Amino acid sequence: MTDWRGEDYDRISAPHAVMGSPALERLDLRGDERVLDAGCGSGRLTEQLLERLPRGRVVALDGSASMLAEARRRLERFGGRVTYLEADLGRPPLPIEGPVDAVMSTATFHWVLDHDSLFSGLAGVLRPGGRLSFQCGGEGNASGLIQAAREEGIETAGTFHMAGADETRARLEAHGFADIAAWLEPRVITFESHEDMVDYIVTPYLRPATGLPEEELQRIAAAMAERLGDLALSYVRLNVTACRG
Repeated sequence: MTDWRGEDYDRISAPHAVMGSPALERLDLRGDERVLDAGCGSGRLTEQLLERLPRGRVVALDGSASMLAEARRRLERFGGRVTYLEADLGRPPLPIEGPVDAVMSTATFHWVLDHDSLFSGLAGVLRPGGRLSFQCGGEGNASGLIQAAREEGIETAGTFHMAGADETRARLEAHGFADIAAWLEPRVITFESHEDMVDYIVTPYLRPATGLPEEELQRIAAAMAERLGDLALSYVRLNVTACRG
């Protein structure tokens, strides 16, 4: 994933954290497990995960050095119960020593283009019987943003993989997962101001999708927000739970 500016991401990503929290809630944890947070970002949900693991440990993995730095600051109070790992989820095998008991991920997997490689890597580190729970952009996600960017001369559709529920089930089965539940859920993010909406379009969407200079990102995002009109964005989330066979 692209190396986003940590402070901005932590401020603007709150709606994603709210939408992603069910992925954590769906994990049935005793409290002593070792869990991989696959795409920990600034550690907002990792913190909640650790609070549910008073005797457990977390591997906080992200592809961005700046995100891991933010996570280290946020999670400092948990000390040695957190291992930080910079790695690409789309390039297995994942460099994790020993198996994990569960995998959680929020708002990350749509940035991995090859989901076969993604699920192969996760299967390789998850113990038999271990649980997988994730939420990410799904089929039809951010269609308004994609079209608005296209009308501004920016093509972003090829930078992410918005998978459907059926194809995800099939891929997980092919990589040894069972007891799979996968479903799409439409959601809406609302904003208090035009400026908040522009910031959001830039931070978790345009910046990682394009890598354009900051001044250009702000100009394009403002134009996109004008095209979209309402202070709201429609999303489709892919929700999945599964068990490693």
